[in-house]
Amino acid sequence: MGYPKQKHPYIMQMVYTIKYWMNWKDERMKEKDFENKVKDFLKQEGCWYVKYWSGQSLNGKKFTKDGIPDILACVGGWFVGIELKAEKGRPSDLQIVNLKKIHDADGFGILLYPEDFDTFKELVEAVKGNHIERTLDIYEELKERWWKKWEQVHKSL
Repeated sequence: MGYPKQKHPYIMQMVYTIKYWMNWKDERMKEKDFENKVKDFLKQEGCWYVKYWSGQSLNGKKFTKDGIPDILACVGGWFVGIELKAEKGRPSDLQIVNLKKIHDADGFGILLYPEDFDTFKELVEAVKGNHIERTLDIYEELKERWWKKWEQVHKSL
């Protein structure tokens, strides 16, 4: 007895689910590699940082807040919240809101993609060198990554 010519919808759904899971897992690995690269750089530059992990306790209740940036750092006395994304990653609305809150509190809220890593390194060097004007120029460039999305999120609130 052979397989029917028409594919079973349940099997096709399983195939799509597996493909989605494999792509998600691959994307997470890319983000983790990028995270390690950023942490290594911050450590090399003598910056304080902590990897923020969001999750649930054993009883299912949240013990941390959602939307907090992946890395919280102090660079040359400045607070920096860094939301890391792999090449194709997209921030949630809550992540954007938190980057805006950091910005409003006079910190640096950064949505960081691998392609912007060199610019981020320039920012850290400018902050540490106390080059205020250069620091603000670089931050404005990095801020553009999330600012337009903030304007969209803000309209929907």
